[in-house]
Amino acid sequence: MSIDTIHEERNIFADAIKRLDLAIEHADIHAEALEKLKHPKAVLEVSIPVRMDDGSLKVFTGYRVRHDNTRGPTKGGIRYHPDVSLDEVKALAFWMTFKCAVVGLPFGGGKGGVIVNPKELSPLELQRLSRGFIDQIADFIGPEVDIPAPDVYTNAMIMGWMADEYSTIQRQWTPAVITGKPIPLGGSLGRDDATGRGAYYCIKELERHKSWNPSDITVAVQGFGNAGQYVAKLLHADGYNIVAVSDSRGGIYRPNGFDVPSLMKFKNESRQLKAVYCEGQLCNLIEAETISNEQLLELDVDILIPAAMENQITESNAHDIKAKVIVEVANGPITFDADEILNANDALVIPDILANAGGVTVSYFEWTQNKQGFYWPLEDVHDRLQTIMAREFNTIYDIHLEKQVDMRSAAYAHALSRLGDAISALGTQDYFENGSGS
Repeated sequence: MSIDTIHEERNIFADAIKRLDLAIEHADIHAEALEKLKHPKAVLEVSIPVRMDDGSLKVFTGYRVRHDNTRGPTKGGIRYHPDVSLDEVKALAFWMTFKCAVVGLPFGGGKGGVIVNPKELSPLELQRLSRGFIDQIADFIGPEVDIPAPDVYTNAMIMGWMADEYSTIQRQWTPAVITGKPIPLGGSLGRDDATGRGAYYCIKELERHKSWNPSDITVAVQGFGNAGQYVAKLLHADGYNIVAVSDSRGGIYRPNGFDVPSLMKFKNESRQLKAVYCEGQLCNLIEAETISNEQLLELDVDILIPAAMENQITESNAHDIKAKVIVEVANGPITFDADEILNANDALVIPDILANAGGVTVSYFEWTQNKQGFYWPLEDVHDRLQTIMAREFNTIYDIHLEKQVDMRSAAYAHALSRLGDAISALGTQDYFENGSGS
């Protein structure tokens, strides 16, 4: 079965649009504004020829989607993955529009991707691909138009190559075109852990509302990449019991919990996830059960953190999810149908457009610093991020309680109010029909 067929069956973008129908009754938004948000503003597909190390030529397919720019230039990551599809990128751009609105950033949503397995490329091939992609989309992006950032299997160095290539094309250094860059190339302090830290701040606010004792709370993290590692590390430091983690090859489970810094050290040095405890440079194996990613999702834990890819919790496994709090660090890990099952089972889902908004928030900080030419200390970045995440979490939590709706519907209603105001400010049928401009 082809990649395109797989994504057509999942219909990720159509699934994303369904969220609006649940939230619309809780938001004051004109029908025209809602209709506008159901369609991406612009879609670009490009072919990227790359000369491989053996002298052969390969052509890769890339996408960039700008969903809505009513509130400002579009903003969103670029992912390298063999399963990238246009449908997926459209959905991710849609989510970015709402994510930026949720946390009040002056951005709309954008997203990009290249169909590639980056693990199969050499560093030089990866650089040629990254620069080639920017060559193809340079007229589609810009500091005041569309600002890419890292995503799945892209990192700070790749962003540095992309910013450098764009600056070469423009014949001037333009750091604000890309965020998530290395610090020496205009990156922001605090960007490396921003997504995980934003989710952590959401959990800390929920802890305050629920009066939890962290040492009594068990946590499972599906996806031990950048975001999953940092949210696990921060929670572990506060006394939460991280009992299971996984990567693309499977997971480990230990009822007594793991020393998360030890897992991170071993994973980042060896690219393997193993149950270890480290003292200094010496890491020793400890007893743990080997589990699959699917088994991790169904563990009897207090908090489940899907931090991997889309569509991990579906109609087929939602009934088996035991966690009563699910924090979506990944984009779209729960399908529309699964949401209904989880809500019926009284699970509280902190949705992706809120839970993982720390990344785009600190990307906004980086863009702002690039434009100012003035860079903030780490403490300022953390303080500003915590202020925004706590403020928006509590606003959405209040909507959730007041209107007796799930947190996702509350988040979308909150975002829709901001987006609706911006779109309506340009005029709707009511304005033009009544001749208000005369």
